[in-house]
Amino acid sequence: MVKSIKRKWQERIKRKQVDYSALPHHIGIIMDGNGRWAKKRGLPRSAGHRAGAQTLKKIVSFCDKIGIKIITVYAFSTENWKRPKNEVAELMNLLEEYLKQAEYELGSKNVVIRIIGNLEGLSSKICTQIIKTQKMTQHNTGLILNIALNYGGRDEIIHAVRQIASKVKTNKLNVQDIDEKQISKHMYTGNIKDPDIIIRPSGELRLSNFLLWQSAYTELWFSSIYWPDFSSADMLAAIYDYQKRNRRFGGI
Repeated sequence: MVKSIKRKWQERIKRKQVDYSALPHHIGIIMDGNGRWAKKRGLPRSAGHRAGAQTLKKIVSFCDKIGIKIITVYAFSTENWKRPKNEVAELMNLLEEYLKQAEYELGSKNVVIRIIGNLEGLSSKICTQIIKTQKMTQHNTGLILNIALNYGGRDEIIHAVRQIASKVKTNKLNVQDIDEKQISKHMYTGNIKDPDIIIRPSGELRLSNFLLWQSAYTELWFSSIYWPDFSSADMLAAIYDYQKRNRRFGGI
């Protein structure tokens, strides 16, 4: 009860302080701490992942409401395949379920849902749902939700290099024309603006192979809160801290 009142009070304070005319355009989120959240409550890890999926819906809806344009979330990394098979299977089932629900729940709120990552390693069932969800929301004009699935920053860079090399080999691209814009164009994120801030709850202080190319000048915000407990108040706190920073991009 006290914790709930405190959070509501914090949210009201942050709402007053946040400058809604200077919001970050693109927010990256490493949704971490689901398993530890569940363990703390004596629940199976799958319960933590389900709670995290519900938090994602709430945060996306909130960010869309206040005017954030793009959110990219780390849902399943190329390294997550190392987890126990039963947990991976549960995660895949949850992702499919999430996409089906989001197609209607978030799609009806004008949210565009896109999947970034290496889809070759995913089942045909998941890939079919990905295609369907993206198609159903592609004409929406609201917030863009990028879900990084079977994604790794290094894998993404390798994928981009191979695409560029192939174009050079077939004379579709000159070596002299390879620059930052060309490389960014061949990333999974394409030509969208790099993230202004990456948020990582759970107490870990690293990027864990997330948006390595895109985060060269991204602000980082860390919190000890586990992702299932992450609230709109925490999002406002991150945005408020972001707005206080002086982003120089290598200049003075």
